[in-house]
Amino acid sequence: QVQLVESGGGLVQAGGSLRLSCAASGRAFGSYGIGWFRQAPGKEREFVAAISWSGGNTYYADSMKGRFTISGDNAKNTVYLQMNTLKPEDTAVYYCAAGSSIVSVRLNPMYWGQGTQVTVSS
Repeated sequence: QVQLVESGGGLVQAGGSLRLSCAASGRAFGSYGIGWFRQAPGKEREFVAAISWSGGNTYYADSMKGRFTISGDNAKNTVYLQMNTLKPEDTAVYYCAAGSSIVSVRLNPMYWGQGTQVTVSS
């Protein structure tokens, strides 16, 4: 079993930056795909980005390209989401998830963190 804990959320002004962290425990990431999702009030959960731990491949939702960057640190068993040029519409709870592959985590993630709140003021 994998446990995921997000951190790094907070309040930031439009145009600012935040870096979110997803720390895993219980098992190493191994061949898992790790993904970031977000859910704004009244909206469906949407995919943000994913990374393949073994190969380092990444995949982004089209709307996130250029502003968000996903990366990992094997020694710390942690995945990061660097968010730049934040906009008020980025306000949401951001969740970390794990699946069997970079594809599977997007469609059928097996593990979820509790989420971290990101609020972007205008």
